[in-house]
Formats: sequence, structure tokens, C-alpha cells
Amino acid sequence: MRSLFTIGLIAAWYSSNIGVLLLNKFLLSNYGFKYPIFLTLCHMLACSLLSYIAIEWLKIAPLQRVRSWLQMLKISALGIIFCLSVVGGNISLRYLPVSFNQAVGATTPFFTAVFAVVMTAKREGWLTYVTLIPVVAGVIIASGGEPLFHLFGFIMCIGATAARALKSVLQGILLSSEG
Repeated sequence: MRSLFTIGLIAAWYSSNIGVLLLNKFLLSNYGFKYPIFLTLCHMLACSLLSYIAIEWLKIAPLQRVRSWLQMLKISALGIIFCLSVVGGNISLRYLPVSFNQAVGATTPFFTAVFAVVMTAKREGWLTYVTLIPVVAGVIIASGGEPLFHLFGFIMCIGATAARALKSVLQGILLSSEG
């Protein structure tokens, strides 16, 4: 029963991500909505509300209290970077097709590896770096052949992808040092 619940959560997570992505693209491109930052606000409010419901009502996870100002600063830094990644992603959707946006997003492991080396001096095995070459090369090739390529949209998409990777690395650094 527990594994069925987990599968349901994973399916809900994928479905909601795909739904939000396609809805944002529809609103920003097809419908002519010009406020990607407002969409980010709606995203953040929905995440907060659903998290509250999951913690307080459904008891999926225990409520965690912030224990210090330092912990609050760490959490706030992660929240700001996450918000910037969502803003960048939403802005890029206004200019780029969803398929190209997702292809660029596939470079997240590359940025994660770069940030990990720069910020923690942690190096992976050479095979890890070699496997990133076809991914980055594929995005470069796709960028050159994308008929609806838009430079500003591409820059925002790369920025959003880098911000997601930065959040991931910072999360490992910041949240592991204090209980």
C-alpha cells in the first residue's frame, strides 16, 4: 500500500509539472499573457498552500521549525534562487518552444557539476564528465538548428537552468551543516 502511495505521489508530481509548464506556455505565448513574474507568484503561492496542506492536514511530513536566524538565511537564499529559476523559466517560455526549453534544461547536470567543482572542490569521476559531453553538444546543435530560436529567451532559459543547479549544490552545502 505504501509503494502505491509513493507511485501516486510521483505521478502527481510529474503530472503537475507537465501541466504547469504547458499552461504557462499557453498563457505566455498563445494567449498573449505578458506577466511571467505574476505566474511565478501564483506558482509559489500554490506550492506554499499545497505544502501546508500536505504537512498540516495530510501529515505526509512532520512540521519543521526554523531554529535560528542563520537557518532562516540559508532557507531564504535557497528560496530566492528557486524563485529566480522559476522566473527565468517562465520568461523563457514566452520566447521559446516548450521542447527547446526542455532540451536546454537537460544541461542541468552539467551546471551542477561545474558549481560542485567551483563551490565545494568536489570532483566526480572522469566518466561522469565524459557523459555530459553528448548532452551539452546536443543542446548546442539543437540551438543552432532551432527555427524559433530567440537569444533573450535562450539566455533566460540557460539562467534558469543554472539557477536550478546552483540551488541543488547550495542545498547540499547549506542544509547539511545545521540540524
